[in-house]
Amino acid sequence: MLRKLNRKRGFTLIELLVVLAIMATLLTLVVPRYFQQTDRAAETVLKHNLVAMRDAVDKFYADTGHYPGNLQELVERHYLREVPVDPITSRRDSWQIIAPEGGAGVYDVKSGADGTGSDGQPFKSY
Repeated sequence: MLRKLNRKRGFTLIELLVVLAIMATLLTLVVPRYFQQTDRAAETVLKHNLVAMRDAVDKFYADTGHYPGNLQELVERHYLREVPVDPITSRRDSWQIIAPEGGAGVYDVKSGADGTGSDGQPFKSY
């Protein structure tokens, strides 16, 4: 009777292995969805950044009558706080500048990222 009272309770190896197997199974379901959601979030941020830059270019043109020479000019004139990061490439200098017909400057901005989004379109076409 005394031995039973002094015996410490713990988990057996089988119990621990069962718990680890359940955790591993749950992780195989959750991890792919997590990475899929982060990719979708990056695409959403890309689209929002492009909308903000295109809006700034349009406002600049409406105010001055000409297009900005580069994206930094939008920052210097306070149309943007900073040149946004392309979330796909994680760089600020990967934006592709589209000049107006027969002129120079920034008419449109596109992503410089390779690859395609979840909708099947290339990032460069956003």
